[in-house]
Amino acid sequence: MAAVTWLRSPIGRADVHWATRCGTKSILVLVPHIVAGTRLLDLLPLLEADHRVQVAFTDPEAGENWQATHDFLRAQGGTVLPWAQARHSDVDLVLAGSTRGLDDLTAPALLVPHGGGLGQYRAWRPPPATARPHDPQLGLGPDQLIREGRVRADAIVLVHDQERDLLAEICPRAVPAAVVAGDIALDRIAASLLYRDRYRHALGATGDQQVVVVTSTWSPRSAFGRHPDLFDRVLAALPRDGYRVVGALHPAIWSHHGSWQIRSWLAASLRAGLVLLPPEEGWRAALVAADHLIGDYGSVTAYGAAAGASILLDDNPGQPLLCGTPAEVLARHAPLWRPGRPLEPQLRAATEARDAAGLPGLVQGLLTSRPGEAGLILRRTLYRLLNIPEPAHAVPVAPVPLPNPVTA
Repeated sequence: MAAVTWLRSPIGRADVHWATRCGTKSILVLVPHIVAGTRLLDLLPLLEADHRVQVAFTDPEAGENWQATHDFLRAQGGTVLPWAQARHSDVDLVLAGSTRGLDDLTAPALLVPHGGGLGQYRAWRPPPATARPHDPQLGLGPDQLIREGRVRADAIVLVHDQERDLLAEICPRAVPAAVVAGDIALDRIAASLLYRDRYRHALGATGDQQVVVVTSTWSPRSAFGRHPDLFDRVLAALPRDGYRVVGALHPAIWSHHGSWQIRSWLAASLRAGLVLLPPEEGWRAALVAADHLIGDYGSVTAYGAAAGASILLDDNPGQPLLCGTPAEVLARHAPLWRPGRPLEPQLRAATEARDAAGLPGLVQGLLTSRPGEAGLILRRTLYRLLNIPEPAHAVPVAPVPLPNPVTA
């Protein structure tokens, strides 16, 4: 195995003689994949303008991960430490969007969900023999949150009080670490709605066009996995002068197959007018602009419903859903997308179903029980773990960036 080259580190004792700002609290951000990374980037503005802290990044799966994760980290402009070096660094706080790497670090850790909450909506792997039929299989179980009798994070961020109730039932040892903070991604979407026309313009939508977002999570059961011609079907079914079709694929699809391959697969769709969003950012801007969304069981579909889009669901028979979660509620109220039938009447039916069920407010209430408060609660938690006072300035809640679509 090749030797790891260690870097000059702003959070390492060995390199302190290089420092200009001394005595800072060190924060290590664990980014095993792009989805975790993008969610953790929502937290970092909570530390802005504080000269008492120094942030560095690392990939806890370096050497066994996607090139896309490496590229994502480099693009942020922060110090990216090799994992072999980072895991031996003396840090004051760890920020994690997944449990990967937590067991190798002794510093206080804050764990945040990276997609609609830790109380997962479905099981994508066989449940353990001890699981009951209604147990969520990812995120909140003791197999995820406990290692060798120890809770793996000092603060486990939950988006909803219902998640804390689930946690108390299936992993009571972790309840003292739970922090119900709401959903910072949803708060940023809400803060962006005032600027909806700007997002529509950035996507190329004219005043008369309706924006249709077509989204897919990853796996063979996802919408894109089941329908390779997903975007071609939608584009062919809608008049181009009346609709702007926007594609949002899960970052894991981009990471595993490669951006060149995605552009190649979708070349005909791009020529036909598809607005394709990059994996790092843009999906939230599209949801702000969306009139309609065609999607599967991924969390982007739920965020779209909360933002006000009408929803057409890709059918996924046999997919287990946890009762009372956004995905299960949408499965009950949103009509199914029928690829072989005219699409415009389906979009009208989806709009009627949205209005009849009051889906935006219903789903938003399931995605967060602390609307608009996530930044306040998360910053308070960060500084509690750092053991220093919070800054005096107000907590920022920034609108999401304007989208930067992929070119063919």
